[in-house]
Amino acid sequence: MNKISPSVEDAVADIQDGMVVMIGGFGGAGAPIELIHALVERYKKTGSPGRLTVVNNNAGNGDVGIAAMIYAGMVARMVCSFPRSSDPRAFTEKYLAGEIELELVPQGTLAERIRAGGAGIPAFYTPTSYGTLVADGKPVAEFEGRKYVQERWLKADVALLKAELADRKGNLTYHMAARNFSPLMATAAATTIVQASRVVEPGGIDPEHIVTPGIFVNRIVEVASPKQEEALLREVTK
Repeated sequence: MNKISPSVEDAVADIQDGMVVMIGGFGGAGAPIELIHALVERYKKTGSPGRLTVVNNNAGNGDVGIAAMIYAGMVARMVCSFPRSSDPRAFTEKYLAGEIELELVPQGTLAERIRAGGAGIPAFYTPTSYGTLVADGKPVAEFEGRKYVQERWLKADVALLKAELADRKGNLTYHMAARNFSPLMATAAATTIVQASRVVEPGGIDPEHIVTPGIFVNRIVEVASPKQEEALLREVTK
């Protein structure tokens, strides 16, 4: 099956209002900038998709990537671990104005909730956040004398990811730390859309090097020279 999309615009064309969108990345590492900005440009032209719930480790930086989505008014809710960054003004302004909601999730718990979503595990227990505001309203149980908080799985309608190498069947590799949440998100989304720096024919990736199997990937678009969030931010401050 050939999963190649002709453009980033085509790849994100069916993302609709109100969807839950997981976006790979740890800060700028692994952030699918071209897919995100194609979605932002579509919103500016058509007003859709809006009212999105975005799941990411961060809540954007400067005015690029997820921050650009927030500035545009596309995001109704953020689920993340670190809403603060070196330049968090997009999220901060919207949050203080009451225009965006926040679900704060400890980083390891965020990863495990996504993994649980992909594995079909509705809930699990973790000691992380016990006794804090993050645990308010959540079931608590005791195991071997220690208190644990129940956390629910996280699933998404769409995942937007950045890969280093892909083949036409959707098998993926990632560049070092750019791997981060992406393999988990690919399993937890109903539709996984990937921008890859290079696309090869099936068999062009050593099977031992494949991180995300193609069964979890629905759509791929080649972006030969992807932008890096930090580089874009430096250009703005010059």
